[in-house]
Amino acid sequence: MSDEKNMTFWEHLDELRGVLFRVLAVVAVTTGVAFACKELLFDVVLAPSSSDFITYRLLGTEPFHIRLINTQLTEQFMVHLRMAAYMGCLAASPFILYQLFCFISPALYRHERKYTVIIIGAAYLMFIVGTLVNYFMVFPLTVRFLGTYQVSEEVANMLTLDSYADTLAMMCLLIGVIFELPVVAALLAKWGLITKGVMKRYRRHAVVVILFMAALITPTADLFTMLIVALPIWLLYEGAIAIVAFIQKQD
Repeated sequence: MSDEKNMTFWEHLDELRGVLFRVLAVVAVTTGVAFACKELLFDVVLAPSSSDFITYRLLGTEPFHIRLINTQLTEQFMVHLRMAAYMGCLAASPFILYQLFCFISPALYRHERKYTVIIIGAAYLMFIVGTLVNYFMVFPLTVRFLGTYQVSEEVANMLTLDSYADTLAMMCLLIGVIFELPVVAALLAKWGLITKGVMKRYRRHAVVVILFMAALITPTADLFTMLIVALPIWLLYEGAIAIVAFIQKQD
């Protein structure tokens, strides 16, 4: 704390500049590696577009294949660059979080550092879990329904690579953020803003909201698909109740 307070504004700025430089350097390297491994990268990205994907095999889905097209001169290169950047940032995220923690930790007391490590670690873990749940469950179900849906046999689906890749990235981010619910609940409980009783009292309301969110994420008339998407979000809410109850006992 004393060293941190003795540093001038410009010394803090120099330290921050060093952190940003190291972060950008590592992200550039991981993005470059992802860009160079084009076949492996797009084997992962495009896997949910075919019925050979593990999720479809486990659910016994009928064979299908979604054919993606390119409509612009630079589209394939730009999608390649964007997906490499997304994967590079994801791969570099542990280093990014470590660098940010090292920058702010001198300003924290020992017990504050402990809680910060726990919160950051839990938030990162839940985001990764949410990303995996989206990739292996939510996104495949969404792609299968919307990619094969037709108002008439006369109208063929022609999905662009750009639309497919951007939807995958957006949904990974969205589900990753939704999976932060237990962490947010823990923080609110620690600050005394919510209690176990409040969360239980509004459980029915939460179920309605969860089903509504599941319907938005997977706009399908298939009730089974919607319930599969809603199940992990509901489990998150129940887990958040247990976490809040634990924190209340500790306090």
